[in-house]
Amino acid sequence: MNVIGVRFRRAGKIYNFIPGEIEVRKDQRVIVETAWGSEIGTVVYVDKELEDGSEAAAAARKLIRVATAEDLVREGKNREKEANAFRICEEKIAKHKLAMKLISVEYTFDNNKILFYFTADNRVDFRELVKDLASVFHTRIELRQIGVRDETKILGGVGICGRVLCCHSYLSEFQPVSIRMAKEQNLSLNPTKISGACGRLMCCLKNEEETYEYLNSRLPDIGDYAFVKKEDARGLVQDVNVLRQTVKLLFNADSDDAEVKEYSVDELRFKPRHKKRQKLSAEEAKEVKRLEEMEQEDKKNTGSKLD
Repeated sequence: MNVIGVRFRRAGKIYNFIPGEIEVRKDQRVIVETAWGSEIGTVVYVDKELEDGSEAAAAARKLIRVATAEDLVREGKNREKEANAFRICEEKIAKHKLAMKLISVEYTFDNNKILFYFTADNRVDFRELVKDLASVFHTRIELRQIGVRDETKILGGVGICGRVLCCHSYLSEFQPVSIRMAKEQNLSLNPTKISGACGRLMCCLKNEEETYEYLNSRLPDIGDYAFVKKEDARGLVQDVNVLRQTVKLLFNADSDDAEVKEYSVDELRFKPRHKKRQKLSAEEAKEVKRLEEMEQEDKKNTGSKLD
């Protein structure tokens, strides 16, 4: 079965649809049938082959049509309505004195439903708010409580690298991130340096995890002894450069002739590297524990709720 991939929001999840006899191109705007009704999205890929009878093939819905000029005008009007709905909802939240922060408002393409995304520290009883909103907009209303990662994905921003946040620019689904990844990359365990704009561990820690695991496995531990193959000499490992794959050895440490030389890892023999738990200060340990607890809580919501 041939399908096309359609995305409904920037850096959002990609869904498969059956084009039938309709010819589409990448980056084209299309109208598709979803569980919420008709929606407008952007074609990400075409002519992807799915095995008949597979779960992915069974979940694929039909493409309705390529978006027309009228459809694009309607989409623009929906964006204007969303801005107005955002303002009204904020007024209603203040009126009901609810402890919640409105993040975004989204109209479905056919206007059959309005979705309000919000964050809150605790569960919120918004039944009266929904009634108020329904009386204003006369359509189905849905309020969705989202996490801090999803909030950052919607609002966007710039990371410490100086680039647009990964989750807002291209990362379609969140991957679990752990403190272990920061340790593997020899990064500071200071939470303020390894946390993103959302206050959680930076998603980019996942990007180079496998590479660092491999490179670290080829290096000796600092404090161990390594033998130089050609020189038949033994030195104490003083320092390692993970990316350059070099090792600095100290020779004759107890004499006046002590010297440090640098070698490529391929020039040495040593025992296989073993993991060592990095010692933390009491303050660092407390902050790391807090981050790990938040990560465990976020695992319940791994993957964006914003489809």
